[in-house]
Amino acid sequence: MRSRKNHVWRIMSTCAFALMLGTHCMVAEQVRTEAGIVEGSDSTDGKIHIFKGIPFAAPPVGALRWKEPQPVPSWEGVRKATEFGARCMQGHIYGDMVFRDPGPSEDCLYLNVWSPAATADAKLPVMVWIFGGGFQAGATSEPRQDGEKLAHKGVVIVSMNYRLGIFGFFSHPELTKESPHHASGNYGLLDQAAALDWVHKNIAAFGGDPGKVTIFGESAGSFSVSAQMASPVSKKLFQQAIGESGAFFGRTLSAKSLAESEKADAKFGESIGAESLEALRAMPAQQLLDAALKEKNTVRFAPNIDGYFLPASPSEIYAKGNQAHVPLLAGWNHDEGSAKQFFGKESETKENYIAKINKEFGDKTPEVLKLFPAKTDQQAMQSAGLLATANFIAFGTWKWIEEQQKSGAPVFRYEFDQAPPLAADASPQAKPLAYHSAEIEYVFGMLDSKKLPWRLEDYKLSEQMGSYWTNFAKTGDPNGEGLPKWPQYDQKDRYQVMHLSPTSHAKPDRQRKQFELLDKLSSDRTKSKHG
Repeated sequence: MRSRKNHVWRIMSTCAFALMLGTHCMVAEQVRTEAGIVEGSDSTDGKIHIFKGIPFAAPPVGALRWKEPQPVPSWEGVRKATEFGARCMQGHIYGDMVFRDPGPSEDCLYLNVWSPAATADAKLPVMVWIFGGGFQAGATSEPRQDGEKLAHKGVVIVSMNYRLGIFGFFSHPELTKESPHHASGNYGLLDQAAALDWVHKNIAAFGGDPGKVTIFGESAGSFSVSAQMASPVSKKLFQQAIGESGAFFGRTLSAKSLAESEKADAKFGESIGAESLEALRAMPAQQLLDAALKEKNTVRFAPNIDGYFLPASPSEIYAKGNQAHVPLLAGWNHDEGSAKQFFGKESETKENYIAKINKEFGDKTPEVLKLFPAKTDQQAMQSAGLLATANFIAFGTWKWIEEQQKSGAPVFRYEFDQAPPLAADASPQAKPLAYHSAEIEYVFGMLDSKKLPWRLEDYKLSEQMGSYWTNFAKTGDPNGEGLPKWPQYDQKDRYQVMHLSPTSHAKPDRQRKQFELLDKLSSDRTKSKHG
């Protein structure tokens, strides 16, 4: 095969000729991976080489259902890599998810690469994206997380699919017994680790530096980043980490024990008439998914402490300092939760607020009301929103940041305060919010993937955030020329938080006492539970 350098020169010459004729340039690009040659395409401006649907593990079907990812079978000739691979099996759970792939399938372990490298020896920083969706839904083909625009900032972008729901996180005594690691249940997280291993072995051929890898993710993807940092399986496969809204330290989702998972999931198998692992593997994928989707607890098939990928709970691993000591950039959005979520069907009054606080915190209510006050209905609503955000995402992410800060590695914390504009057909009562997942389009420079009346300030912030994120991938520090200064998050600088908005600025953490109280109450509750 021709050298990549000569091949790229040919592409540039062809593109130059095409541009002289006033036509678009779209020329195939070939790269050799360990398993075989893949042929992608180029962006319309010819600057980004795009490879979609590259297999990074064997299809997890048949006897490989509920096994850790296996090596990719090699292929002869050239494999086309111009279309997204199938998304992993899932139901229609989140209305805001839009896909550009062939549809759900068990055969779904594919990744994508967007590279601006002109030569194979460019050694550009690499950013590996992990999508969110509660470990139940999502895929790399969503337009809002397309890597092309971000790659223009001088980094190689990689995104991977990983098994979800019952296919990604089902545990069973028979599975544990057949596993060489005596573990079961964390197949989705192991898929992510397999993709990172693929990056380590193959990304140099795409112009990336396997020694300069940043993992980043949102929601369940951010939970995954915190778990990959904790796991001995993968923690040496990256050098920086970014978490957007979520970590395995809060009340939203905590990893169950292996024994708990085995018992609950074996009982589920019996309830659908499949009492053995053989019967479960023989069941058609759609039938199995339909049965799982009938479960009232939609996140029951989720990560556990399996003794292999997670030898202990993430909180224990971090407390002992056994996680990856890498630079971390993390934070959450201003309106992750809302007063409406806190109150439910009840009226949003100070009386109802105090009653709910009393029900949850008991004799600790005076301490909570001191920091989350409710002297008026309006103040009660504000405190309710802060607590809803803390309970859902913020507290767990804060605790993760605090634990990583103790490692001595640089930590940078943010709060995303920009509320995207409302849709033209939004209700007159609707209020713009910096809701959960709102930052994704800004990070990837993909505002136009949503038909909203975007403003100049949104495009400006998106450009700024893309620079912060890619600067961090390049140097372990988000700062750069022309950007507002982003201080490290530490005691010396009074725990500075970068507020991302049209006028981005840093200021000391205004919620520290609130989170310290929630941390104390959570610790007290855990001690009480375990005697």
